[in-house]
Amino acid sequence: MKNKSVKLMCLTGIFVAVVFVFTAYLHIPTYNGYVHIGDGIIFLAACLLPWQYAVFVGAGGALLADCLTGYAIWAPGSVIIKATTALLFSSKCKKIIEKRNLSALLPAIVICAGGYYLYEVLITGSFIASLEGVPGSLTQSIASCILFVVVGRAFDKMNLKQKLYGGK
Repeated sequence: MKNKSVKLMCLTGIFVAVVFVFTAYLHIPTYNGYVHIGDGIIFLAACLLPWQYAVFVGAGGALLADCLTGYAIWAPGSVIIKATTALLFSSKCKKIIEKRNLSALLPAIVICAGGYYLYEVLITGSFIASLEGVPGSLTQSIASCILFVVVGRAFDKMNLKQKLYGGK
């Protein structure tokens, strides 16, 4: 049991770091933030780790990226949005790319785009001006979904879940 906890904590730390890198450094700046594919890594983590760890990956990776790249104003919203998004996926499936996890992609897009829209409304006080961020959020979410499917299929072909958990 102790070895499993250590393995999960290590995998969680690695995923937080990868989310940070894919968010903070592999992004396209926009007028009010940036578009990135870090969400795809959060989706993968949520398919490989128990939900408690996956929530930490989403919240922690997003928090670090926002705070360490000059976008700290977005951090509270990112923590809630990314943690919630991680809850949509399941690590209980035998493979990463299964109906259960594929069906989580559309709600993930809605939560991400809708969540950032509502958070921007809170920041700016304008329902109309905040609409300008929606295309970027949608682009980010769709790109992250593509990354998730492509990398998830590769991981499934490698039998990554079985190698990590011994037949789970």
